[in-house]
Amino acid sequence: MTVNLNFDPIRLPPECQALRAEARAFLAEEIATGTFDPHRPGDGDSHDRAFSRRVGARGWIGMTWPRPYGGHERSHLERYVVTEEFRAANAPDHFHFVADRQSGPILLKYAPEHVKKDILPRICRGELCFAIGMSEPGSGSDLFAAKAKASKVDGGWRINGSKIWTTSAHVADYMLALFRTSPPSKENRRHGLTQFLVDMKSPGIAVNPIYQMTGQRGFNEVVFVDAFVPDDYVMGEIDGAWKQATSELAYERSGPERFLETFYVLVGLIRALGPQPDLRGAEGLGRLVAQLHTLRRMSVSVAGMLQAGKEPVVEGSIVKDLGTLWEQKLPGRVRELAAFLEPEIINRAPLADQLAFATMIAPKLTIQGGTTEILRGIIARGLGLR
Repeated sequence: MTVNLNFDPIRLPPECQALRAEARAFLAEEIATGTFDPHRPGDGDSHDRAFSRRVGARGWIGMTWPRPYGGHERSHLERYVVTEEFRAANAPDHFHFVADRQSGPILLKYAPEHVKKDILPRICRGELCFAIGMSEPGSGSDLFAAKAKASKVDGGWRINGSKIWTTSAHVADYMLALFRTSPPSKENRRHGLTQFLVDMKSPGIAVNPIYQMTGQRGFNEVVFVDAFVPDDYVMGEIDGAWKQATSELAYERSGPERFLETFYVLVGLIRALGPQPDLRGAEGLGRLVAQLHTLRRMSVSVAGMLQAGKEPVVEGSIVKDLGTLWEQKLPGRVRELAAFLEPEIINRAPLADQLAFATMIAPKLTIQGGTTEILRGIIARGLGLR
């Protein structure tokens, strides 16, 4: 089946501009009080529970969700603006971000009513952290090769196996994870996967760190040994979770966080070049800003599709693929453009620190949210090429 790709030129409405001003004022206040430094690399990857609670108090978590579950029934475009401002400012929003971006929408669609009423309001208040359990050792981003099993027992399921590259699992309260409940069929290798809500405090769960070159602990391996999940924590159709996982990826792969993770080095370059850069610096900076603007327009368009109730899986995969490549290459390009700056120029030292950090985290960007190879397979299938 071929998908007609269409990135409509969405314009943000006036309420988004007013909200942008609110978000900037809030972030400026947090910076002034010392919560985080927008120019210090790594701050945006931290888990600050107190910060998330303050964001929740502003009504900026669960923005698009129904009010009975703690949401605020605002648009996906308004949520886009808040996400963009937080990422551009390097704000420490990792504690609540996954729950807000993709776990909450899955719970809204598939969780029993009592589970939704219990968990969703706590997400909106910034009290809960979620992890995603999809990738496994030996299968990477190929979700349908998952081997971790869930076996039916009285009152629930016993889960065994492991997940890898699970961001924030070491601080997460819950995980939404795929487990194999039946073997895949010859006709459909996607068959046999079921999605579960896993309480990370349950016995039988071990979280092992995977440290990055920066020394930070972002990823984890999670090992399940006879961990128990009750029946009411089964999300959606048994053996049919591939449909849900595909839908979830449209939320995960299309936002501004997919091309703004190393944005601070671009800001650092602008500060280092100053108000009157030479011709070489101006030309290079102009190209980078033009590329960023293109990615942003595509991402805003996907937000508009989500607002219209669509599931732009292929378009979201394109944003993730192009965005990852851009943010990975950005540190190297900035290093080239800054090579001829005088060492004593103000802000030169901060830029050097930013470049060192961004260069070390660049490899992990293609792992989180799906590898380039898997993304291009999805895109090719959508275009009818495979």
